[in-house]
Amino acid sequence: MPYFRAADDAELHYRVLGPAGSALPPLVCLAGGPGRDAAYLGDLGGLAGGRQLIVPDSRGTGASPAATDPGRYAFPHLAEDVEALRAHLGLARFALLGHNAGAAVAQAYAAAHPERLTHLVLVCPGSRLQGELPDDAREIFTSRMHEEWWPRAAVAVQELAEASDLAEVRELLYTAAPLAYARWEAPQRAHAAAEGGQLGPVPRAGFWQGVAETTREAVLAGLRRVGCPVLVVTGDRDAVAGMRAGELVAAAFPDARVRPLHLVGHYPWVDEPDLFRPLVEEFLRTS
Repeated sequence: MPYFRAADDAELHYRVLGPAGSALPPLVCLAGGPGRDAAYLGDLGGLAGGRQLIVPDSRGTGASPAATDPGRYAFPHLAEDVEALRAHLGLARFALLGHNAGAAVAQAYAAAHPERLTHLVLVCPGSRLQGELPDDAREIFTSRMHEEWWPRAAVAVQELAEASDLAEVRELLYTAAPLAYARWEAPQRAHAAAEGGQLGPVPRAGFWQGVAETTREAVLAGLRRVGCPVLVVTGDRDAVAGMRAGELVAAAFPDARVRPLHLVGHYPWVDEPDLFRPLVEEFLRTS
């Protein structure tokens, strides 16, 4: 696995998926969680079929080492690692995709380096960076209470708030996992089964920790200077992030569009790859 050196000399790893000889520019893809192994992104529903995907392992996840300074797990610092990756790859400008919490890193990068981006794709983002937490995710979850898995998932969600034992947390996560998908079928079950082993508790805890209000406000101010087109993808069955958060995120940019997908949850490339893939490809081909 190739690696790049961050500003503090840490060796961080990344994966390259897709054809080396593609005429299409690469897409840098940031995982969420926060603190989750980027392996859960897979090939993003086949996006790697026509272009290279550059997928970094953020600090303390995948093959990248833990941070010596816990403050490096905060998302503005993770955005600095993205800039080090760009320089390593020799990309003057590039397209960037962030999923879930990775969308916060992507926004911090866009605010700091707007001139470096050709396109920005934010998939099922939360809106904590925007300072608002809409409650429609809970509404989506409640609307599915007629489904077989719902009673057990509802209990697991409650118990997760108090659980501290890692083995118990992993078991509860899987029980609650159907709320993140539009359906609970074989592809969704397989994707969810890997989550427990992909989580990094320390990177997860440090993602928002120590981020001052002035820093958050500075990132938001920087988003008004982002000139590249922005695509925000949401799912109408996303009981993790909901859909209103995506609208708030899009409103922070001067040129953003929201594309809600029908019968899609928090992982659009798992639920409906044939909807997600062409949507992103068409956007990336726009000037």
